Amino acid sequence: MLSRNQPQVYARRLRAVLIRSLPLLEARGIAVVILAGAVGVMAGILVTAMSQIVQDLHGLLFGVQPGGRLSGMFSLANPLQALIPAIGGILLGLSVIWLRLRKFRTPVDPIEANALYGGRMSLTDTFIIAGQTMISSGFGASVGLEAGYTQVGSGLASRLARVFRLRRNDVRILVGCGAAGAIAAAFDAPLTGAFYGFELVIGIYSVANVAPVMTAAICASLTAEMFGGVPFPLELAGLPALTASQYVPFLLLGLLGGAASIAIMHLVTLIERGFARLSVDASLRPVIGGVIVGLLGLITPQVLSSGHGALHREFAMNYGLTVVASVFVLKLAASAISLGSGFRGGLFFASLFLGALLGKAFAGVMAFVSPATGIDPSVAAVVGMTSLAVGVVGGPLTMTFLALESTRDLTLTGVVLAASIMAAILVRETFGYSFSTWRFHLRGETIRSAHDVGWMRSLTVGSMMRKDIKTIDAATTLATFRTQVPLGSAQRVIAVDAGDHYVGVLIVAELHSDPSDGEVPVRSLAQFQDAVLVPSMNVQSAAETFQRAGAEELAVVEDFTDRIVRGLLTEGHLMRRYAEELDKARRDLSGEG
Repeated sequence: MLSRNQPQVYARRLRAVLIRSLPLLEARGIAVVILAGAVGVMAGILVTAMSQIVQDLHGLLFGVQPGGRLSGMFSLANPLQALIPAIGGILLGLSVIWLRLRKFRTPVDPIEANALYGGRMSLTDTFIIAGQTMISSGFGASVGLEAGYTQVGSGLASRLARVFRLRRNDVRILVGCGAAGAIAAAFDAPLTGAFYGFELVIGIYSVANVAPVMTAAICASLTAEMFGGVPFPLELAGLPALTASQYVPFLLLGLLGGAASIAIMHLVTLIERGFARLSVDASLRPVIGGVIVGLLGLITPQVLSSGHGALHREFAMNYGLTVVASVFVLKLAASAISLGSGFRGGLFFASLFLGALLGKAFAGVMAFVSPATGIDPSVAAVVGMTSLAVGVVGGPLTMTFLALESTRDLTLTGVVLAASIMAAILVRETFGYSFSTWRFHLRGETIRSAHDVGWMRSLTVGSMMRKDIKTIDAATTLATFRTQVPLGSAQRVIAVDAGDHYVGVLIVAELHSDPSDGEVPVRSLAQFQDAVLVPSMNVQSAAETFQRAGAEELAVVEDFTDRIVRGLLTEGHLMRRYAEELDKARRDLSGEG
């Protein structure tokens, strides 16, 4: 039987053999690129497998024919099929109970892992999210598989990087490669996948990252094609040439897409809170949500699952404004209810479909308001699709490349990028979150992107404070203080009460020059009585406390309740340590050292 450490032993041996036989692997950058290629192949295989499993579930449960799509059906074959999402909710609820009994923590996704944990992800989290996502989408809940795809790609990349003992920044890059490969395989779009990795998972675009991320994305896309992956269903032909006068309406559409994305994220939160207020266990909420989604599916199956077939129909057919608006409302409701009730998945593809519907509706309105503008519904659908998705998912370049690679039409690139930037600016300035980071915010996290702030959290007050502090009873008179603490013997002293609780900071030079009566207790001369630090504070929180207090030094207490003094920290030392760690992080990012 293999010991727990046996895989790591084999990995070290393999690495040593490879380095001896291939000296080029001693170059860290080349090794990362080779591992990125392996990650891309794995991501392509797993994404194709997950997609096929969900398609098989749709065929088994809903009678979808081979090559067809659940959301592309015109109606459910049997009204009883409306109960299938509720059955999926039961299975998901059972998994929630099982995880609760096993005391599993909240799974960590690629963005959170790269922001806080140096790219470290759990394979257990990976398999849990992948399984729950396939159940949710496979049983018809209105969620996409992209969250599961990126979790699988990034989770396996993280484990591979740790097996080969890569540096922190290389682990983060490889996690981004896993996500890039997953998206590239899902949409047969290497550039889209690569910029998804850059913008959303790594958090920065740099020349050093191009080779591994692009390698992973291309390898994943080719692997998915080899194993029969279905490309993104967006087929446009014969689009009219864009005129300069049409840019302004499309920029307006970009703003509408950004505003709609903010409203959608608030709606999901509102529904989630509504389910939380119900006097039912969390394991029963997906069942209730599944019943509602199934009823909406009776009206139109376009609201079910991720929506690939529905998006294809939307571009192939020319529906009227009323139908488009109705499907938009129904899909929005189904997606918000699915996520709010606890189904696992994301809004990536739902935002694309909703954005396409928004664009079609915009074109329909413009045909009445300003027919001379000549807004083409298909072009408006592409612009709306990318604009709304930028607001929900983030990444204007990611969505621009998605439009370019899916339509193969370079003429759309400029207007799509312009509208996407408008949406991104609106969301950033008025809301500040994508859907993923908004959910982190609701959980109490402060991260807004995948930028590496984990080192900042590990740089705590407890690790920086001085413990060799001098204290004095706060009831001591000023005259006695001057005798016990001569000028020059110390810069500052902490005043404490009889129970060693913090009272304030005494600046020695100021107390020696203070004109007060010598019988005055030093308590009355203590500064920063209401401003203290605790050992668990990170460097950012501590710096904010210094700024609010206007202090150059603050006492560190055990907790805010008892305020037992444990040390002292100066603002100067805090900023020096911050600058040192920031410089180290920048060197790691650039590949130096």
